[in-house]
Amino acid sequence: MSSGPGTASAPATEPHDSPPTPESPAPAGRPVRKTSMFSSLKVRNYRLFFLGQVVSNTGTWMQRIAQDWLVLSLTGSSAAVGITTALQFLPMLLFGLYGGVLVDRLRKRPTLLVTQSSMAVTALALAALTLTGQVQVWHVYVAAFAVGLATVVDNPARQSFVSELVGPQQLQNAVSLNSANFQSARLVGPAVAGLLITGVGTGWAFLFNGLSFIAPLTGLLLMRSRELHTVERAPRGKGQLREGVRYVTGRPELIWPIVLVGFVGTFAFNFPVYLSAFADDVFHAGAGAYSMFNTLMAVGSVVGALLAARRGTSRLRLLIAAAMVFGALEIVAATTPTLWMFALLMVPLGLFGMTVNVTTNTSIQMSTDPAMRGRVMALYMMVFLGGSPVGAPIVGWVTDTYGARVGLAAGGAVAALAAAVIGLILARVGNLRLSVGWHRGHPRVRFVPREQREELAPAA
Repeated sequence: MSSGPGTASAPATEPHDSPPTPESPAPAGRPVRKTSMFSSLKVRNYRLFFLGQVVSNTGTWMQRIAQDWLVLSLTGSSAAVGITTALQFLPMLLFGLYGGVLVDRLRKRPTLLVTQSSMAVTALALAALTLTGQVQVWHVYVAAFAVGLATVVDNPARQSFVSELVGPQQLQNAVSLNSANFQSARLVGPAVAGLLITGVGTGWAFLFNGLSFIAPLTGLLLMRSRELHTVERAPRGKGQLREGVRYVTGRPELIWPIVLVGFVGTFAFNFPVYLSAFADDVFHAGAGAYSMFNTLMAVGSVVGALLAARRGTSRLRLLIAAAMVFGALEIVAATTPTLWMFALLMVPLGLFGMTVNVTTNTSIQMSTDPAMRGRVMALYMMVFLGGSPVGAPIVGWVTDTYGARVGLAAGGAVAALAAAVIGLILARVGNLRLSVGWHRGHPRVRFVPREQREELAPAA
């Protein structure tokens, strides 16, 4: 089971003296290029990693669906689903930065062997409790918190390890393929989970997830150490946590995308709460509809990840635009009158949500020095995933109190507003102005440098 969004780390290969802007790539100065969609799979070690994650990620999505539905069945409360999500991501919020410090010091492959094994044991324990009929909601809470503890180290370690697998030339491609891997499993996992839940019960989904860890563990053991790219580990020392925070806060190209995904992840990405409530309370369609919603969202996510794999770089303006469209789509979905209209909107929601995810990860990772990679990515994951302990209970309460439609619309509004405000901040930092004009007979709105805006202005 992979516990994060499936993206990988990419260290900077050159210094960045000026931050990227909404009109420029991140990092600045890197030429825009397209690459082969699957080029990083030519690397044997990465291929083993990728194939192991295909199996494990399928188990991840099966457990996520089963866990949410089990809690809803035991309690009948969307708030309880939100509490489960919060407990799983609370350790990241509390200890995420410390996990990043450890990852910068430790060897990545042995670390991953430990964290992946611990998550396998947790899944098997939950399977045993469920299959024997002894499971209670507090058991699920404890299991979710235990997985969250392992995630504190596992997430930044997995993301950083990919740079050792593929080297600097293939990092952009590997980032996107990892996301496509995670989301492709989302096509299979929810569908299989829905069949198991309705056919034989949730316990079998937990059992499959526990056994699925055999694949990534085997892949890690079969890798050739001599083919790994050497990355210098940070020595043990005082003040490394503060150093990481100062590094991020002093760079607009890092801090503002992290702030944006904080708002998006906290309020707009709480789909376990939103989709389970729409399936159960709005459309009264059961676990099958919940699985279908997740599967259709995965279709859009895979498309978004594969499109990102063909891009040679990431632009912050793409991040801002994708976040605004993502928020607007959530508002539209909240107003749909029928199940099928709502289901179809899951595809573009998945596409733009994945675009936000991959673009943020890539722009941050490509702007980060290798020695700071673990700490920067831990801070990013702490904000993105750690926002759930704050947001999940809030959106769960709003959903229970005012209805699923109000909850989803509110989350979308927060995402769109945050994107608009941060877009204006980045434009100001990059000394840009808004330009409105016509291009080939069509209106065009874009940011341009202030000097260019002055040149375009008509003479008095």
